[in-house]
Amino acid sequence: MTTLENPAMPAVHDCTVHDCSYNHDGCHAFAITVRGDNGAADCGTFIPLGTKGGLDKVVAQVGACSRTDCTHNASLECTAQSVRVGAGTGDHLANCLTYQPR
Repeated sequence: MTTLENPAMPAVHDCTVHDCSYNHDGCHAFAITVRGDNGAADCGTFIPLGTKGGLDKVVAQVGACSRTDCTHNASLECTAQSVRVGAGTGDHLANCLTYQPR
């Protein structure tokens, strides 16, 4: 599989959610989706399995964002320079920490 990094898509700069199958020494997903449930900016790509997966190298980017109330969202695309993903609260296990409400 050939992967192309898109400079227009912000990189996942940091992920501290160690329970995610894509996170092993960095996010190994090709792209993440930020979604919005119950008022949180959740990482929709979070997968809590014991198996590590994803690409051989760390290239994760933000592929889509459905948090239209975020200051970095323009036409469902993230305009932040980069994003950080980390633990949320309650049932929000992985959040976009770069999310800022308008």
